[in-house]
Amino acid sequence: MMDLNFTAEHDAFRQEVRAWLAANVPAEPLKTYDTAEGFQQHREWEAKMNEGRWGMVTWPSELGGRDADLIQWLIFEEEYFRAKAPSRVNQNGIFLLGPTLMEYGTDEQKAEILPKMADGTEVWAQGWSEPGAGSDMAAVRAKAELSDCGDYYIVNGQKTWSTRAVWADQCFGMFRTDPESKRHKGLTFILVPLDLEGITVNPIPQLDGLPGFAEIFFDNVKVPVNRRLGDEGQGWEVAMATAGFERGLMLRSPARFQQTAKRLVELYKENQASADRDPAIRDAVVKAYMAAESYCLTTFETACRLIKGGKIGAESSTNKIFWSELDQTMHEVAMDILAARAELEPFAPQAKGVGSWLDGFLFAQSGPIYAGTNEIQRNIIAERMLGMPRK
Repeated sequence: MMDLNFTAEHDAFRQEVRAWLAANVPAEPLKTYDTAEGFQQHREWEAKMNEGRWGMVTWPSELGGRDADLIQWLIFEEEYFRAKAPSRVNQNGIFLLGPTLMEYGTDEQKAEILPKMADGTEVWAQGWSEPGAGSDMAAVRAKAELSDCGDYYIVNGQKTWSTRAVWADQCFGMFRTDPESKRHKGLTFILVPLDLEGITVNPIPQLDGLPGFAEIFFDNVKVPVNRRLGDEGQGWEVAMATAGFERGLMLRSPARFQQTAKRLVELYKENQASADRDPAIRDAVVKAYMAAESYCLTTFETACRLIKGGKIGAESSTNKIFWSELDQTMHEVAMDILAARAELEPFAPQAKGVGSWLDGFLFAQSGPIYAGTNEIQRNIIAERMLGMPRK
């Protein structure tokens, strides 16, 4: 059974986090990391956090972390979002690849990669999706052929919708190393420096016109064999571990949605006279707040289970569906409350603080798509949790 009380050690940890954030969070918001200037600002913020060993608190102390357990990490996240600290430009690295490296990486890979990841020297992009594959990662076609000398792979193909790839330094992804293989067989997880000869990165504009994504083309790219994570052909297993971190716990902590829910309640209170003209809005605000709190409790329960040696399995798909749809719902309710003002951009003179809701609304539309579409997640739930036939 989960203990709902924090220990004295947890309380002391929270106070230490709160004090550091109060002294170091930038007074002015950083520019979006979907611009070159904003990307550099966020990279410097990652370095600042690493100086205080707050870059990734669950990492071992010898790698710059604090040996924190998942409960402490959730406490850190609560304080981080409460302090309105900058979003993490290297979340693909520290939250997804980092834990995967801890499990599957060699000592040499950990020593070489993790410190640069922690201080923002190397920012990581995802290389999951491909044209014709999308969220069906077993359908990847990009190939990696081991050279005759065995020193490097020759990589050819294309990845698309690669988050952060425009200014990132490295990407991780799966490549087909057995040309005769099908689906999840014959795949290998490879880490690719984006400055290698033969790589072309083309920006993809988002709804706001900024290049938050990119397509990556590989033309006979020579990737050293020591950049393989796990064994050759083990890529599916390694990738599923990464996807579990992405969908299940690390990528979207509950604090993010709890803070949005609190902002939604405040928005409702500030506009109650007009909002109450539609009784459904008040009910929707209450339900969204309760849903965010429920997600928090569920996540703490999952963390307790993992600390005791449990694993995140297919249930990570239920988490992903829940938080992505909750994020959409909360921003849709905000749009209803704001009515015509919902269309104000953040920096419009008339916005007066409500413009960030439009940014959040636009981003929330991507939630059911990234980290594996919700349709794919529902298939996983049907097949692996409910035991239903594939067709």
